[in-house]
Amino acid sequence: MMQIVQQLLQTARQQLAQAGAPAEASMEAQLLLMHVLGVNRAWLLAHATDAVSAQNALDFNQLIQRRVNGEPIAYILGYREFFGLKLKVTPDTLIPRPDTETLVEAALQKIAKPMQILDLGTGTGAIALALAKHAPDSQVTAVDASQAALAVAEANMHGLQLANVTLLHSHWFSRLDNQVFDLIVSNPPYIESSNQHLTQGDLRFEPLSALAAGVDGLADIQHIIAEAPGYLNNGGWLIVEHGYNQAEAVQKLYQAAGFQHTQTVCDLGGNPRVTLAQWLAI
Repeated sequence: MMQIVQQLLQTARQQLAQAGAPAEASMEAQLLLMHVLGVNRAWLLAHATDAVSAQNALDFNQLIQRRVNGEPIAYILGYREFFGLKLKVTPDTLIPRPDTETLVEAALQKIAKPMQILDLGTGTGAIALALAKHAPDSQVTAVDASQAALAVAEANMHGLQLANVTLLHSHWFSRLDNQVFDLIVSNPPYIESSNQHLTQGDLRFEPLSALAAGVDGLADIQHIIAEAPGYLNNGGWLIVEHGYNQAEAVQKLYQAAGFQHTQTVCDLGGNPRVTLAQWLAI
């Protein structure tokens, strides 16, 4: 029996709402049908009574079932929008989130001239590519310890046609030799390894190495802050994203490492999300 657009969407909405995401059910159903049909939202609204082929209906229902089973919609679609960029996303990478746009905005405020910028743990390349796009006169180096993640970042870099980005396989600073930068940014793992949220929702599907960092979630942030002075020019800035309850601890790590002018920025939800500080050589 042939189904029409609005029938498919209504059934999918009900399935998704029952699976535990009622607020996003309608939007997600539309996104997945748009993906299968290769159309935009305006087309869906204008063609609500159009028939959908049996194959497209089957493909759509299979995607809905994957979402019902908890798979992140970004992995199902294969992309995620971030800071105005459409980025390829795979299970080898963390899914870029709106909270991280707070870090990009904080970094852009520090770029008043062409800079050498380093992005540690780049994943999809989200932060590095957003900075490269909006600061085209600056040079961005993006590193990751995962070759698979770097392959995704490289695909995104080529897709966006950004020539001011260099990708490097490196565990944090390990392969950077004697390079120095004016600005270092990072969204490192910062969840406590025992945190129950790692076994819930989208986090179940994302790479654990990009999420968890020791007993208190601060192991990687501590390493980055301790090592960063050796890779910063005098007057350079280090900006890191962290958990909503870690701002005070991160500020203390900055101060212990000799950084100055420490400040924390809240995300759109009002949570302390990004802390930055300046390196001033004595």
